[in-house]
Amino acid sequence: MDLDVIRELAITSDTKILLLVVDGLGGLPHPDSGRSELEAANIPHLDRLAGESICGLTLPVGLGITPGSGPGHLSLFGYDPFKYTVGRGVLEALGIDFNLQPQDVAARGNFCTVDSEGRVTDRRAGRIPTEHCAELCTDLSQILLRDVELFVQPVREHRFLLVLRAEGLWDQLSDTDPQREGVVPPPVKALAPEAEATARLANRFVEQAGQRLNGRQPANMLLLRGFAKHPQMPSMADVSKLRAGAIAVYPMYRGLAKLVGMTMLPTGATLQDELATLRERWEEFDFFFVHYKRTDSAGEDGDFEAKMAALEEVDAIIPDLCDLEPDVLMVAGDHSTPSVLRSHSWHPVPFLLRSRWAAPDRLPAFNERTCREGSLGLFPATEVLPLAMAHAKRLTKYGA
Repeated sequence: MDLDVIRELAITSDTKILLLVVDGLGGLPHPDSGRSELEAANIPHLDRLAGESICGLTLPVGLGITPGSGPGHLSLFGYDPFKYTVGRGVLEALGIDFNLQPQDVAARGNFCTVDSEGRVTDRRAGRIPTEHCAELCTDLSQILLRDVELFVQPVREHRFLLVLRAEGLWDQLSDTDPQREGVVPPPVKALAPEAEATARLANRFVEQAGQRLNGRQPANMLLLRGFAKHPQMPSMADVSKLRAGAIAVYPMYRGLAKLVGMTMLPTGATLQDELATLRERWEEFDFFFVHYKRTDSAGEDGDFEAKMAALEEVDAIIPDLCDLEPDVLMVAGDHSTPSVLRSHSWHPVPFLLRSRWAAPDRLPAFNERTCREGSLGLFPATEVLPLAMAHAKRLTKYGA
């Protein structure tokens, strides 16, 4: 649905919508058991909630397309991911409250581990502590590039932010992150003739950073991706007339929320902290986005049991979410991250919506197989927002 249509139909109400995004929610069967993480986990509350909800499978971007977290979340917020594109660097910058200027080019960085021949052996350098990341960033901030102001800021664990500031920079640049291990990271390449000079600057930074990191363990190199400038996005408040609050631990997801005009609500580092924040701020907003990360991290690590445990942690707070009595409660994922693939994937994502205005599907469980039989079927994730608004009595009639 086009945002202009939502803007035309949106009306105000005193109803509340709660969207819980379980990052990397979807999975695939384990070869030994034939069951996915959702099927193998002990999640009685989610299973019960599925019986009280309408269910289906969301398609984050399109058939066969593996989404990044940015497009996956923007779709759930109602934004066409092909029309509204944003680079990972901008999201990291917004997530740590970096004052990104119009001329800046930002990139997301990973500290990584490479072998003696420069091949990546660990894209995340063992998920080094944030304190170690900060020390490395302080060192790399001393790198000098002619006529360019350079910023290297820690984000979380192995992640950092790189910002190049000068007039005339372009963001049409390729990544150095190969998104897999066992290969040598490629250089930054210009994707348009105007970006050649910026590509040379980025490669000079990578070269000097490699010299400074050489011999350190486990973070002896870095990877860059998502070069971008700050885009202009319609505000969610303007489009939907919703006062939206966002609760997220990781900076990138805070950045996504800020990008669409949500109010970021400070919270602690655990899911219980997020739940406490939700309770404390419940009366202030119409729409809440709550993000949970551990499912995605476990999937990317290929740790089937850790992803099961993360799902069980989510399941434990479902009764607390229900006790808040939202008019619409949704459980969704931005994409699938099957442990057997150790990465994001193109597979559709389980989804449920509970509302007094929805006739429940009475499914016996919440997982990939059962949601396939739900009344919503396979549908674009961009339809989640209007679906929620309709069930919250926040959309008026279309046409005469």
